Amino acid sequence: MRLNSNKALREFTLQHRAAGESLQAWRKLIERNAFGNYASLKRVFNSVDKAGEYYVFDIAGNRYRLIAAIHFNTQTLYVRAVLTHAEYNDWRP
Repeated sequence: MRLNSNKALREFTLQHRAAGESLQAWRKLIERNAFGNYASLKRVFNSVDKAGEYYVFDIAGNRYRLIAAIHFNTQTLYVRAVLTHAEYNDWRP
């Protein structure tokens, strides 16, 4: 799968340095795999949830949440937001 941009991950890491290694490890897993649907995504990322049209990934032991739009047909993932767990509580799909 192709990550549309690494920019959101890098920008979040500037504010939350502890998230950097976990975010880049997540990115590598995304880019090394092809996912045909939510079930195949869930096999690799057991904690991923679907919230409306978005997919929510737990990062770094649930300290951070990554919200993404995924187009399985084109194998493209768009990062919509990277949030702390506290910020995620205020997020609505």
